[in-house]
Amino acid sequence: MIDQDYHNQIVFVTGAASGIGFCQMTTYLEAGAEVWALDRDQINFEHPNLHKVKLDLSQHQKLLDWLANFEARDKIDTLLNTAGILDAFKPSLETNLAAWQHVFDVNVTPMYLLTNAFLPGMLTRKSGHIINMASIAGLIAGGGGAAYTASKHAIVGYTKQLAFDYANQGIHVQAIAPGAIETPMNAADFAGEGLMAKQVAQQTPARRWAQPQEVADLTLYLTSPQADYLNGNVIPIDGGWSLGH
Repeated sequence: MIDQDYHNQIVFVTGAASGIGFCQMTTYLEAGAEVWALDRDQINFEHPNLHKVKLDLSQHQKLLDWLANFEARDKIDTLLNTAGILDAFKPSLETNLAAWQHVFDVNVTPMYLLTNAFLPGMLTRKSGHIINMASIAGLIAGGGGAAYTASKHAIVGYTKQLAFDYANQGIHVQAIAPGAIETPMNAADFAGEGLMAKQVAQQTPARRWAQPQEVADLTLYLTSPQADYLNGNVIPIDGGWSLGH
């Protein structure tokens, strides 16, 4: 039986205003955790154990300034680095430097900054979980444009190195690699008659898109005692999409 009691646990999640991050936030709250939820947009949810932070992760100095005064920075048990942006599937020659840098400023650098802020406290307790949101685009080509694919490959590499460096000190680090998840970030695929969404579903062996709650449920398992021997893994949740690509 999976132990999903997270009372006396403190979870920090980014990208919590919608999609996967929102479902992770509510799932851990339901499991008893105290949750710090960060997003640049308003988080429309209330719970006695929820602390909301409105901050743009691409503003790195503002993030560092906030972290310097964050009273719970040494008490975080689980860090969920979920926030991210897409790049409209643009190839390299259609990606200017500003667009390239912005994708990395949102998708990659905040993971490093937040990890380095919370990791010392985890190491002191010899216990901690870090879940980085990668993508099938972090494993193969075709899941995004040049900047997005490069950023997600960077997340995969960072995840593996973190686990390699700190697994022997009680730290568990995983990456989740979602495929087609029905979130606001993918709303354009469902616009109009939803032809793009239907096409993606047809290309997926499971013949459907996943709901963000399915990713949140996987996250909860990965931070449970039953997943204790998993470390440094990149776990696809893509309905088999990557099998044919």
